[in-house]
Amino acid sequence: MITSLIRMAVVLLSLLAIDALAANPQQLVMEEFRVATANPDITLYVRNKHPKGQSKFAGERILLYVHGATYPSETSFDLPLDGMSWMDYIARRGYDVYLVDVRGYGQSSRPSAMAEPALDNEPLVRTETAVMDVAAAVDFIRKRRQVNKINLLGWSWGTSIMGWYTAQNNDKVNKLMLYAPLWLSPSSASLVDSGDKLGAYRTVTRDKAKARWLNGVAEDKKAALIPAGWFEMWADATFASDPEGMKQDPPVLRAPNGILQDTREYWRVGKPLYDPGAIRVPTFLAHAEWDADLPSPMLYAYFEKLSNTPYKRFVQIGEGTHTVMMEKNRMQLFEAVQQFLDEKFSPGR
Repeated sequence: MITSLIRMAVVLLSLLAIDALAANPQQLVMEEFRVATANPDITLYVRNKHPKGQSKFAGERILLYVHGATYPSETSFDLPLDGMSWMDYIARRGYDVYLVDVRGYGQSSRPSAMAEPALDNEPLVRTETAVMDVAAAVDFIRKRRQVNKINLLGWSWGTSIMGWYTAQNNDKVNKLMLYAPLWLSPSSASLVDSGDKLGAYRTVTRDKAKARWLNGVAEDKKAALIPAGWFEMWADATFASDPEGMKQDPPVLRAPNGILQDTREYWRVGKPLYDPGAIRVPTFLAHAEWDADLPSPMLYAYFEKLSNTPYKRFVQIGEGTHTVMMEKNRMQLFEAVQQFLDEKFSPGR
């Protein structure tokens, strides 16, 4: 009885803390950086948000996010839908939060081949290159805050980038969070690969982006899935991130094809790029039931491969797609990830 009362008190205090935070949101500071890479012509865009008046953070209170195969980090992770982005949500809870665009995306440098006709060059920005870009961002953050380890969060292709990086650098990672994990897909059709010859990059229109987003959602569920105005806000910000693509009629977003080449050579033929068994940090997987890009079997298969983590967990969110972080049920994702970040769990205790 006493134990139950204590648990109820803890839950009540937690709810009161959440209400207080919503009523008096933490003031945040945003900073932007250019991070050097081994290529003198390529720099990476890194954005940081943290509570105002605070400049020292323990490694377990620092997080870096990376995007997926098509869209940049800032228009998904830091889009203020209904006045708040996912980046804001985490930073207001006392975290030092970063996002990075790998080369070819968003505000990071675009390889020179992206200014040429796509078919004149081979696919750009393979996963191995993206891992090196994340490594540069991680080392920048670790040096800036003078910490040994930070937390990593990746979405879609970003799960491969963060997973592969962690498998090689467990000593630099505190916790790993993978939202919509990518894994082997020999029988799964790609929504972004038409099967044609791959050039350096591909182009996406707003109509194609919307159709891909809602792929696999029942007709009677589509209208209520994305709150009014949210898709338009996201699309405006995302397509504006490619000024050259905006000059076309209709406007397009250019996205490097390296991930598609990797999918053809590795993921779709049963050859993993890395071994999740080499990941030795606490790992959390999140997925949504209507994800047609990376379906549930990938989640389950990847989870089984995490054989050497201190502990692991996954959450399956109902009524959501690959882009659930910008849909009506986004708070389920935010809260599940936040719980994993905040907790101090030790197996056997």
